[in-house]
Amino acid sequence: MNYPELALISFILSVVFSIGGVGSAIAIVPTMGWLGVPLMAAKPAGLFINTLSMFSATLKNLRHGKLDHRFGLPILLVATAMAPLGAYAGKFIPKVYAMWVFAAFLVYSATVMVFFRPRSRQNTGNHIVEGSVIGGIAGFLGGLLGVGGGGIISPASIMLGHEPRKVATTTALVVFFSSLSGFLTYWGTGNLDWVLLLWVSIPAIAGGWVGMHIMHFKMSSGQVKKVIGVILYLIALKTALEPI
Repeated sequence: MNYPELALISFILSVVFSIGGVGSAIAIVPTMGWLGVPLMAAKPAGLFINTLSMFSATLKNLRHGKLDHRFGLPILLVATAMAPLGAYAGKFIPKVYAMWVFAAFLVYSATVMVFFRPRSRQNTGNHIVEGSVIGGIAGFLGGLLGVGGGGIISPASIMLGHEPRKVATTTALVVFFSSLSGFLTYWGTGNLDWVLLLWVSIPAIAGGWVGMHIMHFKMSSGQVKKVIGVILYLIALKTALEPI
């Protein structure tokens, strides 16, 4: 196992995916597999990278006052509450069909992000109501499909007219908590490679910080929107190729 190579990959993917506020586990887990890392070691490592990179990104957002608590907290709380309901509903809904619908939704959303301009908001709206609705949908579908809510929160929020950088900071907060929960579950089962985690942890933290710095200070909202669109295409491709 080439640990320096994995550390470099962790840094690069954490930078790119933190720009969109979406954890890099969706990309780094299959990449680790291609490099010979066993799946049961790669999955918790991916969640660990998500946790650290999004924690770093969220701290930077809080430090610079970029996180809108009124919008972000309702999404986080309602998504957390709805995820178990989605997981329970999975007993009755064929997951393979739901995954294909999810992939189609991502392709549509990504296309809108990259090639069209979602309508700008004319007013601020009710943050609690909108955040709760988005969080409810993201939590339920995330629990149903076994996927992170970031791929749902980002396109839904932007298509409602929210500013892309604001959406990315909110999504980063939600992905941090969801990834932490998943990582702790793996930790409880003992499926951890601590040497691997040590090698990828510092690059992940640095990557999350750098990604958010680039997004806030080096990129326009239009550029951030396109990055999110490309990330959604990647998630859609992985979902379509590996339906569960």
